[in-house]
Amino acid sequence: MRRERKETKEKKEKRRGRVMWGVIYVAAFLVAFGGSVAFKMTYNPFGDEFSVDWNDSVGRVYNDIAYGEGEANKFDLYLPADDTKSSYGLVVYLHAGGFTSGDKSGDAEILEWLCQRGYVTAGINYTLVSEEHPDASVYSQSMEIKESIPYVIAEAEKLGYPIDEMAISGGSAGCCLALLYAYRDAKTSPVPVKMVFGAVGPSSFYPEDWKCYGFDLGTEESDAAAREMFGAMAGKELRAEFGTPEYDEEIKDISALLWIDENSVPTLVAYGKYDKIQPYEGSKRLLAALEENHVPHDYYLCEHSGHGLQNDNKVYGKYMRKITEYLDAYMPIDETM
Repeated sequence: MRRERKETKEKKEKRRGRVMWGVIYVAAFLVAFGGSVAFKMTYNPFGDEFSVDWNDSVGRVYNDIAYGEGEANKFDLYLPADDTKSSYGLVVYLHAGGFTSGDKSGDAEILEWLCQRGYVTAGINYTLVSEEHPDASVYSQSMEIKESIPYVIAEAEKLGYPIDEMAISGGSAGCCLALLYAYRDAKTSPVPVKMVFGAVGPSSFYPEDWKCYGFDLGTEESDAAAREMFGAMAGKELRAEFGTPEYDEEIKDISALLWIDENSVPTLVAYGKYDKIQPYEGSKRLLAALEENHVPHDYYLCEHSGHGLQNDNKVYGKYMRKITEYLDAYMPIDETM
């Protein structure tokens, strides 16, 4: 009996140790990723090339329109000054912030720039992981984005801007959510999704890729930490063994990579080779999936940069200019009245 009690105690201590490691890794991730709100998509080293002097001759913005009952369920809608077209393309941009911070207002510059080109644009908030919302997760946030799109389209139409197609985009955490909508939810979108673009967004969740967190060690502790963190992001307990079809099915709700097929939308992404927040190795899986399924895509690698893409202005500039090329190719502005 004593021996059984001793073994039970040891098992509990081991489990407690694994959970503690998981908590530590989750905390480290949230602190690091939360800092990504300063991600370069809000920093413009190119002068006026990707910005606009916003005024009534360019467009107007409607702030904090509700799409749900949650406090964070609000969006900003940017409408071009030209209201004479029979239909418009919508570009959604989702904010960065590690799923724990950030706000749509931080993306006003890129939303104004895209609106100036003739698109209806929208920045959408989602419920952040916090003490007030401990049950929030990447999955719940992705579902809020999915639920918001019909409201955005309806509001635009109410204001005289009928939407017949859309693109979705974002930076860091916002890129993760944009990729999920583009690959997972495009079939149920109110209007066709024509393309997706974004930078440094996680799209796959395999421990061996997350070396920056030590998840590749293959130890009981590192596996427990990975399972804890990925489970927190998925909003559920993960039970399947890593590397199995069962695990892929468990994590699929938040892994954009696993939704890619031959019908996936054209994709434009950028990543930093020395990213210590979102693992660069995971982005190579994304690239491979796009190539294997013959999805039109461009993948920009910033060879000298981390999560902020801060050391490769030349490459970053190419990525930004490619955005306009993609929009012109896959969602051109209707010049007819």
